[in-house]
Amino acid sequence: MATDSFLLSVADVVEETAEAHSIVFEVPADARESFQPKPGQFLTVAVPSDRDGLAARCYSLSSAPGDQLTVTVKRTADGYASNWICDNLRPGDTLRVLPPSGIFTPADIDADLLLFAGGSGVTPIISIARTALREGKGRIVVFYANRDEASVIFAEEWARLAAEHPDRLQVVHWLESVQGLPTGEQLKAFAADHLRYDAFVCGPAPFMKATVAALKELEFPRARRHQEKFSSLGGNPFGDVAPVETVDVEVAEPDVDTDGGPKQPATLEIELDGDTTTFDDWDPGTPMLEFLEAKGVKAPYSCREGECSACAFRLLEGEVKMVRNDVLEQDDLDDGIRLGCQSLPTTDTVRGTYS
Repeated sequence: MATDSFLLSVADVVEETAEAHSIVFEVPADARESFQPKPGQFLTVAVPSDRDGLAARCYSLSSAPGDQLTVTVKRTADGYASNWICDNLRPGDTLRVLPPSGIFTPADIDADLLLFAGGSGVTPIISIARTALREGKGRIVVFYANRDEASVIFAEEWARLAAEHPDRLQVVHWLESVQGLPTGEQLKAFAADHLRYDAFVCGPAPFMKATVAALKELEFPRARRHQEKFSSLGGNPFGDVAPVETVDVEVAEPDVDTDGGPKQPATLEIELDGDTTTFDDWDPGTPMLEFLEAKGVKAPYSCREGECSACAFRLLEGEVKMVRNDVLEQDDLDDGIRLGCQSLPTTDTVRGTYS
C-alpha cells in the first residue's frame, strides 16, 4: 500500500546553474495540511516515462517552511530522472509527489549551526539556513565546496543572506579549481573553531565521508552530528504504476524464533507528533510500519525498501531486527536509529519515538 500522493502543479522552473534547476510547486488547498515540511526534508517525486511508467526519486527541499514549496535538482551523469526534469519540466506541468519526509532537520532551530555542503548537497543546507535565520537566534557557519565558480548553486542568495545577517551568518566558498579538494585536515581545522555547534553534512559520498571523519576526530558528539543519506529508489512508493528501474531482492522470510524473538505478539509503545500510543498485538512477522498503518497510525515513510531514512525512528527499549538496511551506518545503529519499514520485534516489548 502506498501513502497518499498528490498531483502538484509546477509554478516555476528556475535555472540556478547550467546543471541545476529549482522546481517551484503550487500546493492545492486540500493538500496543504500534508505539505508542511521541516527544514532539510525531501520530497519523493514520480518522474513519468511513456515507456516504463515512472521513476521514484527523492529531492531535497531548498525552500524554508512557509515559503513556496521548492526542490532543487542537479543533473547526474546518465541519471534518467534528473535529466528529464531539467530538460522537460515547464510551468503548468504536473507531477505526483509524496509529502515531505526525512530526519535531516535541526531539533533546536535556535542552536548554533555548522553546515557543510558539497555541490547539490547545498539544497537541504540552504533550507536549514533560511529557516534558522528567519525563526532562530543562533549563529550559522557554512562551508560550501564546489568544482568551480560556475557550479555554485544559490550564489546570489548566499551573498544576499550574508549581507542581511552579517552578525549571524558566515559563508565560506571552497572551489576545487582554486584550492583543490578539501582535505581531512583542512576540514578539521575549519570545524575546530565551532566545537559547540550542531553540525549538518550533505554532499557527494567522498565529501561526506571526509567531513564526518573530521568531526569524529574532533569528538563531535553523535547527537550534534547529522549526515543526510538517501538513495535513488529501486521500488515504487506510488503503488499503481511500474517504476522505470526495478530491483529484485531475494529476502528470506524472517525467523524470529531462531533469533530468540517473541513467539507471541509483542507490545509496541510508539511516540509520534507528541502522542504516545501502545499496542499489545504486534505480530512478530509484520514490519512495524505495516503494523502501525493497520492501526490507523500515519507513520512517516517514503520508499518501503530500506533505501531512505524517511521512516527512521529511535529505539528507546527492546530490540528489533531489520530485514534490510541500505542507508543506516553503524553510528546510527549505535544511536538507536532503526527503519520502521524493515523492523520486526525480537523482544516482548519495544518502545520507540519518531521525534
